[in-house]
Amino acid sequence: MKIIATFAVWAVLTSNALAGEVVLHEYVIERDLPGAGQLTDEELKSISQKSRSILESLGPTIKWQQSYVTGDKLYCIYTAPNEDIIREHAQQGGFPVTRISQVSSIIDPSTAN
Repeated sequence: MKIIATFAVWAVLTSNALAGEVVLHEYVIERDLPGAGQLTDEELKSISQKSRSILESLGPTIKWQQSYVTGDKLYCIYTAPNEDIIREHAQQGGFPVTRISQVSSIIDPSTAN
């Protein structure tokens, strides 16, 4: 079942690319940010507002899904056509980028079924 579903997604993405549409990929962006876990709600809000403003200026192909804040890092989930636009977002916002990884698969507890 998963193979069929994966093929269906691949077929849609391939047909979209052939039709000239932008193909989006999912990325995990790791950001080293010492003290991230100690940021106040107001500081997180300010960072989020700055990020959203830049995303709006970059257009509809880059989307921020969510971020996980840990002690000294942020892990941000984005969809975008490529890494370049993610780096442009980070550069414009002054956000650190330690690593950008394209998601190749997603698993969860239901994968075991």
